[in-house]
Amino acid sequence: MGTPVFVLAGLLVHCVFLASIFDIYFTSPLVHGMTPQQTLLPSPAKRLVLFVADGLRADSLYELDSNSTPRAPFLRSILENNGSWGISHTHVPTESRPGHVALIAGFYEDVSAVAKGWKENPVEFDSVFNESRYTWSWGSPDILPMFAKGASGDHVYTFCYTAESEDFGTQDASRLDTWVFDHVKSFFNSSRNNQTLYSALNEEKVVLFLHLLGIDTNGHAHRPNSREYKENIRKVDEGVKEIASMLENFYGNDGKTAFILTSDHGMTDWGSHGAGHPSETLTPLIAWGAGVNYPQRVASQFFEDNFLKEWKLENLKRLDVNQADIAPLMASLIGVPFPLNSVGTLPLEYLNNSAYFKAESMFTNAVQILEQFKVKMTQKKETTLSFLFMPFKPLSDSEQINLLKKTRLYIQQEKYDEAVSLCKALIILALEGLSYYHTYDRLFLGLSIAMGFVGWTAYVILVIIKTHTNLTKAAQSHDKESTILLYCFAFVGMIIAFFLLIQMCPWTYYVYCLLPVPVWYAVVKELHIIQDLAANLLSLHVGRSMGFLLVCALGIETLVFSFFYRSTLTVGLLVFAGWPVITQLWVRAKTTALIWILLCVLLAIFPLMPVVGREPNIPLVIAAGLLTLLISCSFLASLCKSKNKYMNNEDLIVQFYQMLSIALSTYVVSSTHNSLQNKQGLPVLNQIISWTTLVSSSVSPLLSPTFLFQRLFSILLSLMSTYLLLSTGYEALFLLVLSGLMFVWINMEQEALQHYSFSRKPKLAVFNFSYATDIMQFRQLHLDDVRRSFFFVFFIVTAFFGTGNIASVNSFEPASVYCFLTVFSPFVMGGLLVLKVVIPFVLVSCAFEAVQVTTQLSSKSISHYVLVMSLTIFMMLMNGLAQLLTTKRLELSRKTKHHFT
Repeated sequence: MGTPVFVLAGLLVHCVFLASIFDIYFTSPLVHGMTPQQTLLPSPAKRLVLFVADGLRADSLYELDSNSTPRAPFLRSILENNGSWGISHTHVPTESRPGHVALIAGFYEDVSAVAKGWKENPVEFDSVFNESRYTWSWGSPDILPMFAKGASGDHVYTFCYTAESEDFGTQDASRLDTWVFDHVKSFFNSSRNNQTLYSALNEEKVVLFLHLLGIDTNGHAHRPNSREYKENIRKVDEGVKEIASMLENFYGNDGKTAFILTSDHGMTDWGSHGAGHPSETLTPLIAWGAGVNYPQRVASQFFEDNFLKEWKLENLKRLDVNQADIAPLMASLIGVPFPLNSVGTLPLEYLNNSAYFKAESMFTNAVQILEQFKVKMTQKKETTLSFLFMPFKPLSDSEQINLLKKTRLYIQQEKYDEAVSLCKALIILALEGLSYYHTYDRLFLGLSIAMGFVGWTAYVILVIIKTHTNLTKAAQSHDKESTILLYCFAFVGMIIAFFLLIQMCPWTYYVYCLLPVPVWYAVVKELHIIQDLAANLLSLHVGRSMGFLLVCALGIETLVFSFFYRSTLTVGLLVFAGWPVITQLWVRAKTTALIWILLCVLLAIFPLMPVVGREPNIPLVIAAGLLTLLISCSFLASLCKSKNKYMNNEDLIVQFYQMLSIALSTYVVSSTHNSLQNKQGLPVLNQIISWTTLVSSSVSPLLSPTFLFQRLFSILLSLMSTYLLLSTGYEALFLLVLSGLMFVWINMEQEALQHYSFSRKPKLAVFNFSYATDIMQFRQLHLDDVRRSFFFVFFIVTAFFGTGNIASVNSFEPASVYCFLTVFSPFVMGGLLVLKVVIPFVLVSCAFEAVQVTTQLSSKSISHYVLVMSLTIFMMLMNGLAQLLTTKRLELSRKTKHHFT
């Protein structure tokens, strides 16, 4: 297989591996074809008012102020005197769209909806709004339209402010909530002059939905402990009080209005959400009005947290629910069918009704979830061969009938507690069965992918050994054996395809299950290489081999642990600092080794620091910008002092422009921060400079000379100017230290190359990327290249986890993009945050490209080896980007002179 074909095959195979993760683990759990289930008893409420205070934490609402007064006096009086309260436990991802789907539709969002910015669900679903007779809603254009779009018929109405109103950087965001309250009041006042609307408002099964985004916006902009966030809670409390009073007056105090106040998600102390920290998953739930239980006084109650004592609510019964449980609660209160896809369990303790009503409602809830189980089981049974189908035994057909009959009998005998207990048991079994059938093929597909992955890894290793080492002998071809082998694997592939065909499997199943066939055929075809390799390994010194394997195992474990414990990176970097001493490189290049040790120690500090973004520190960003300018001036001075004949006037202009970009970026960061603190919004000039810098930084490196250090330094300045604009604290200094270490790494590898006498040491100052990549004679791989590749993988991991962790990546925290925009835009903001994560990768990849070409190693062969170790496509993509940035040059004129050495 030729090198280009091999690389293409590698990318395709790894694309399949990557896609399989989402296809196997993140498929939609929703099913269709169920019959709506509804309790036929009279409902306690004619209408329901749902207040969702976006981004409101449970502790922020329930806790008392420093002077022991409630932050939300009206809601506090409700939970103490008129209603029930508790904590609603949300699920990851703690974003607005998934939270609202759980609240209103009763199920947890299909993860693939992230590709649509959590604005649409890829699969249609039912909701309480859809089942209502009328729903009127007010609030954000990012939330309301998706429920109106999914509703059947024209009975869900939305009133939204403009998307531009959701600005994190201008005036107090509580005005968004004031808009909602004012428009609700205006709407009801106008209905008195509109008989059609007035009649509709007086119908049964009506829902009024008030989405209050101000708290979330203020939390992002100022943090949850800020005065703005807490003041917004007070304004929401006042608004809820006014709306409740207005509705009671409008409906003549008929006692038929139920109220629920909750939140879609919480927020961390540093103003982000999306992950699973308790501050993000614990949200308040307060219900009162028609059909809702009054406060229940208790002598004591136990919860694992200590919130009750802090909130001084020890004697009021706390009723915790899962977020999806709120949907069946709302459906029960106004007497509409439970949402078809709901997996919530009706929280009976919130209901103020007869035991008979509770038992019937619970029975309806159980049947509704059981219907989903039956549809899911039927779908799986129809697409599986009968002798291969393995049903969910705890809930067989006979067991379903038995449980339903027994429950109905208990209700008829007025044994309501027993009936409720049986319904809860049935719900638990049905949910377990849903999960069982949803993940039915997961093991089978996972094994197929694992076989393909192991086979591909083995094949890559064999190719590297065959083409870049002298461990194997030339093999004689046996056409007859190859033909028989080909027929055998082709037969296996046909058998697999036949089984998939008769089971009517999706086309992706064919890809995952058939991929191992050609991969393992390629491995077995190289059997002679495996035999030669085994013979060579057996001839090696046992102690040395075991030592090498032990070091490799420790290195891999270090990488694995770094995914969970950032401090592991610190240990690794400190070990790296000792590399020159252990290998005697210290003797050859004391100055370079000393700088290497210093930078390794400096870089080791960052993984010990708090995750970036939690506490903004703009002075550190400014310091990083000024340091970059200082280093740029020193670099430029050294070039001028040496009278570098490889640098002309155009190159100097590019260098000055990049330095100007650094200076402007530093200014914009400081200026924007001050402007936002004063609530003056994002200055237009700053926004123009930021976007111009972002665009120009992708082009300016291509205008610089392709000599090694000049091109790498140009890449650093371009990326640094953008990274400064995306920084909020010490991460700007992290990138600067990481870049310095990369430059020293290149020099250290040159010393190592000469130390092991692989070849003569080239002059890096005059080394040209564009000529180096044309070299055809590359040396064979050596054991030291394993260490070199490990360094690269370790630096890539450090670039990712050095300033954060998984929780910081999947949390939404917009402060990093305020220099570019402050109006909420999930795709643009998400793209900028991804760019921020990618920039350190690009710098490390460019440094590794320099290491490859200066140590006379085939760029592609090293990429294959790294591919085996890192198990990702990303490394190869970064390698290609690094080659583009380091080797290509845009010519502004044809007068540029080229100098050869």
